[in-house]
Amino acid sequence: MSTIEFGLDTFGDLPADKSGRPESFGTALRAVVDEAVLADELGVDVFTVGEHHRPEYAISSPETVLAGIATRTSRIRLGSGVTVLSSDDPVRVFQRFATVDGLSNGRAEVILGRGSFTESFPLFGYDLRDYDRLFEEKLDLFVKLLDEKPITWSGEFRAPLDDADVFPKTDSGRLTTWVGVGGSPQSIIRTARHGLPLMLAIIGGAPQRFAGHVELYRRAAAEFGTMAHPVGMHSPGFLADTDEQARELFWPHYRTMRDRIGALRGWPPIRREEFDAEIEHGSMYVGSPETVAPRIARTITDLDVARFDLVYTVGALTTGDRLRAVDLYGRKVIPLVRDILAG
Repeated sequence: MSTIEFGLDTFGDLPADKSGRPESFGTALRAVVDEAVLADELGVDVFTVGEHHRPEYAISSPETVLAGIATRTSRIRLGSGVTVLSSDDPVRVFQRFATVDGLSNGRAEVILGRGSFTESFPLFGYDLRDYDRLFEEKLDLFVKLLDEKPITWSGEFRAPLDDADVFPKTDSGRLTTWVGVGGSPQSIIRTARHGLPLMLAIIGGAPQRFAGHVELYRRAAAEFGTMAHPVGMHSPGFLADTDEQARELFWPHYRTMRDRIGALRGWPPIRREEFDAEIEHGSMYVGSPETVAPRIARTITDLDVARFDLVYTVGALTTGDRLRAVDLYGRKVIPLVRDILAG
């Protein structure tokens, strides 16, 4: 098996203080920077921050947060997880991430997605009826921008470009760009058609059910004559010193988040039995390092992925608990998984 990379991912959930009161958005943002600095010190490969426009999350501008992290870190790669390209402008997205790339000495990457939440569409004046066409067109433009050459382009949803040159350029000549996919076969085929790396968002259920998606990506790339890059995945989880501590810290915040989203999507309230079953058999990695590491290793092997990102925050966990989770992931989980995979 090729070298596996390990990342951490957060949406900047608003933490709570020790008495359970919610902290401010500013506190949440500064906490994310501190967590990224610790991840950098511990040798974690990648740190990504996701874009949301909801009251539970502090990060609506991933590249701004990444720019702050870039000035306090030296080696960890910095990316979005994801950037909602459908409701943004591809030129501006490229410029912002090329800027982070320059600030970080070539460590920036972007994961583009359609967005599983839809608040950004009305916020920025887009019609949800155009959900698929927006992403298709904007991804097409973004892929052309990656060549970093003057571009002539026209489409339906933005002004045309006539021999337009976009700045800044990256030092390497190409910004690392992934497409985040939640499981749609059409999205996987589109990613392969553009020759971009695939990042699977596996947020529930047995991870093995995504093995066919990985195979589809590789088969489609072969048929299109594009490159099938190593595949990545991200899934939720949480680390503490013991299994019981991890579950009891994580459960109330996960339940609040899950039921809040579920109420909007017509889901029934989650039961504790479902939560425990997801930890035991699904793609949620909650527990001590000794419990979580073998499960991550098994998923990596079953899906043949080359990168695993853990979404390590959920709801109003304290900043201390979050830092401890980052510490355990970098100091214990990653070495344990590497040892297991090495046989």
